[in-house]
Amino acid sequence: MKRYGRMNMKKTAWLLAMAMCLLVAMSAMACAEAALLSDASFTCEALPLERAGISLHLDRTIIEGTAPDRNILLIHGVTYSTHEFDIYYEDYSLVRALAREGYAVWRLDIAGYGQSGAVEDGFLPDSDYAAEDINAAVNRICEFAGQDRIDLLGWSWGTVTTSRCVAKYPEHIGRLVLYAPILSGIGAHEVAEPFHHNTWEHAADDFQRTETGAFNYDTVDPIVIEMLCSGAWHYDRESSPNGGRRDICVDESRQLIDLEKITVPTLVICGDQDPYLNYDLVYAALAHLPEGSALEVIEGASHVAFIEKPFHKDFQERLIGFLDGTEADAADILLPAA
Repeated sequence: MKRYGRMNMKKTAWLLAMAMCLLVAMSAMACAEAALLSDASFTCEALPLERAGISLHLDRTIIEGTAPDRNILLIHGVTYSTHEFDIYYEDYSLVRALAREGYAVWRLDIAGYGQSGAVEDGFLPDSDYAAEDINAAVNRICEFAGQDRIDLLGWSWGTVTTSRCVAKYPEHIGRLVLYAPILSGIGAHEVAEPFHHNTWEHAADDFQRTETGAFNYDTVDPIVIEMLCSGAWHYDRESSPNGGRRDICVDESRQLIDLEKITVPTLVICGDQDPYLNYDLVYAALAHLPEGSALEVIEGASHVAFIEKPFHKDFQERLIGFLDGTEADAADILLPAA
């Protein structure tokens, strides 16, 4: 009886903790939605898109009342969808920062992710499959905008998928941004389940921590953590496809991005505290990329530099500088000591 009582107490405590997380999530989402409604300067609309019988979520954010002549498509990573690019708090939203610069900012959820249609087999949307989804979105945007070329940004696994898309279909891409590029395997690990089990804790894993394991609030605002996790809970729910994870969880010697096949000006941008990156390959990337390419490494930043408190503005400025053609000369990049 005592053992049964202790188990009930643990279960009750767990349920209370989960309820508190749920309340925080609902509060953060409500604040975000209220802010969205109160900001009349932006407008977001979805554009119908379907590929291989699956409905894909493609949306566009612009400054209301404008008709931008520049377009950029943002592609998410291996677990969570493109809501992460629009953390609408203070000046953290990358989507709105780019819109203020005169861009129509597009976001695509790969099949099985976020607001796109579900897939029965979580291994189906692997890197090559996702590259075809991206190409379909690029073609749809060009058709909608009446333009021949758009810019393209991929983050994390999104660098694998966008680079494969550009290598195969370069004709509609102006500039490519590889943010936190997964140039090689992140370590051999068996991915046996077709779907990843998403949790609140996992959604926050990329934020930097102190030696004690607590979040390092010198690098991240706690409200940003709550909003990102709330978005993951709201849009991505309990699972996401594992095809991309199976692709990148291979030996570090396995090349995942063939930079020699990229023929458009490319920005490689990352923090120098990113646990997923092969920095030997990162610092050698420019030797394999076409003229007009650039390398930007942000000191102290991690995998989520674009929403880190000391680094997100620097990230935005470096990104916009490249897109505008005003980035620093590649020769100014300092290599690490041998």
